Amino acid sequence: MYETYYGLSAKPFQLRPDPHFFYGSKGHKRAMAYLDYGLSQGEGFIVITGEVGAGKTTLVRSLLDKLASAQIVAAHLVNTHLDSDDTLRMVVSAFGLPYENASKADLLTRLEQFLRACDRQGKRTLLIVDEAQNLSARTVEELRMLSNFQTADKSLLQTFLLGQPEFRTTLHSADMQQLRQRVIASYHLGPMDALETCAYIEHRLHTVGWSGDPAFSSDAHAAIFAYTGGIPRKTNTLCDRLMLMGYLEEMHAFTAADVEAVIRDINEEFDLPPGAPGTPAAASAATVNGLMLTESAGSLGQMDERMMRIERSIVSVLSILKKIVTPPSAAAFAPGAASVPLVASVNPGAGAPVPLVASAPVPLVASAPLESHE
Repeated sequence: MYETYYGLSAKPFQLRPDPHFFYGSKGHKRAMAYLDYGLSQGEGFIVITGEVGAGKTTLVRSLLDKLASAQIVAAHLVNTHLDSDDTLRMVVSAFGLPYENASKADLLTRLEQFLRACDRQGKRTLLIVDEAQNLSARTVEELRMLSNFQTADKSLLQTFLLGQPEFRTTLHSADMQQLRQRVIASYHLGPMDALETCAYIEHRLHTVGWSGDPAFSSDAHAAIFAYTGGIPRKTNTLCDRLMLMGYLEEMHAFTAADVEAVIRDINEEFDLPPGAPGTPAAASAATVNGLMLTESAGSLGQMDERMMRIERSIVSVLSILKKIVTPPSAAAFAPGAASVPLVASVNPGAGAPVPLVASAPVPLVASAPLESHE
């Protein structure tokens, strides 16, 4: 893989969210400040929105890494294409409680008992809901009802809602008034600017031991920003492909032309074949056999694994090709050189091995000159 070629300890531009690679841009630092503030309050809802791939999940996982696990019990809910009852089951399951064959009343009782037990032990409980834009109004109301679990002086459950920009539209609808009253902080995470994108790339490279190889020219950084718009996930995807190309082409410096070549490859891969029905460019989900397909941290991890398998296949093919095209020693074709018979690797009987070709050398080129047909 390219990380070995460039002397890196790991892949710097993997797709799955990893708090070890967290980069504090101005926007990410401010969003983190809102999350810290919410935790200090210990109640209500914190809402963080941002475009696809803006770094919302990485932000929260970075926050969880900083928290003392002995004091905060956190559950992370990713699959949000569920009705309200199934969402309650997912919440109960995320906290490690049994949920099979339980009625809604049983689920609520188990959850309340768990929250009160955590409180008696001096622990706080935090529910993190990713992809909140997929929640129905009824499901959002169900989550709001969970915030009613309280003691005499404090709330037993705090909730972080992370979603794409359209979730803000949901929040401003008329039937969300009660939820809005419980939102103590809200922040929209925007893209990085050009300087931050450059620093982000170098930060991820330095995290895995980068020492300047490969080098990124200033125009390469400009081309990367022009294509990605400062969105972290798009930046990761492009830079990962750029590093792979550098490895295959044995490159140690990237220019804008190299970045543009990779962009063309990416665009061609996702071009629809002639005659195929088009899909809206802004669609964030697709329906197959009635099932909705959306991005999640799990699907990104699977995509990362598939990309690694593809890379391994490319490396194997490249290695085989190098062996095939390596020219044999010139001495083997010198005039008068002795021929070496090829022998079968299997002995069909008790006799001598069977030669595959005659011992006389076979000419590789016709001895007579070819006639011109011009």
